[in-house]
Amino acid sequence: MSRLPRPALLRIAVLSLALGIATSAVAGQQEDDRARQAVRVLTDIQQIPESGIPDKLLDEARGIVVVPDALKVGLVVGGRRGHGLLSVKNPDGTWSNPSFVKLTGGSIGFQAGVQSADIVLVFRSDRGLDNIVNGKVTLGADAGVAAGPVGRNAGTATDGQLKAEIWSWSRARGLFAGIALDGAVLSIDDEANESVYGRDTTPRMIFEGRANGQPSTAVVDFRDRLEEASNIARTARSNASADANARASAPRPAASSATVHSSGAVSAAPATGSATTAPLHAPQQAQQPSAFETVESPVQAEPLP
Repeated sequence: MSRLPRPALLRIAVLSLALGIATSAVAGQQEDDRARQAVRVLTDIQQIPESGIPDKLLDEARGIVVVPDALKVGLVVGGRRGHGLLSVKNPDGTWSNPSFVKLTGGSIGFQAGVQSADIVLVFRSDRGLDNIVNGKVTLGADAGVAAGPVGRNAGTATDGQLKAEIWSWSRARGLFAGIALDGAVLSIDDEANESVYGRDTTPRMIFEGRANGQPSTAVVDFRDRLEEASNIARTARSNASADANARASAPRPAASSATVHSSGAVSAAPATGSATTAPLHAPQQAQQPSAFETVESPVQAEPLP
């Protein structure tokens, strides 16, 4: 068996190393672009309060997934695919560095066309997060998912939303709206994580700050913008709560009693206090009969008929 000369082997080794470096650089650029697009989605959420994600959900979320520009392709049998980022809330209330994730799903029915949409998932419990950290989670099966309400002051009063562990939104034409994602699979993108944080990096290492490599500025910006959006939501909720308490504790105007006199005049009496006021019209005193007068001369009277 013939062997390649050493100069040829050296050239092959150098070429392989160069290809590996180039591939890593391209992969890093792709992940940075994905992070920048996710930041764009979070920025847009803050700018449309009338149809954005409610403050309550942003403030109380345990984890948030942002999948920018997810593609939905349909021709009788449809499919959905997108790449995004997932951050979880730390015990101190701050947000972790993001892990990269993939969203895939399919549907059957009369459909045709291609659509690109931004998708946001808000986790309200740790159970769904544990499932995805350990591999993947099927929305609607492993974890209940519901179309989320819109508007900063929107509530979550329906039974479906109260039972759901994950809320989901989509924006295809400017405004966010709740979307049903039953059957979609959310999984960890290990290849992207290793490209950004280093080899053998697990999602738990990223969330706990134990990754070997440091993420790029674009990836850190996603965490920072998520912190900003959550702080705005928390401040808005605090202000609304303070306003409600102030209205509830504000003194109510005292009711006053009024007296209507026979002359038609009305006088108001104070509701509190012991002071009394004199009536507007005091009653007249009855006249006492005068003493008999002395008659010096007899009174002449005509005789009766």
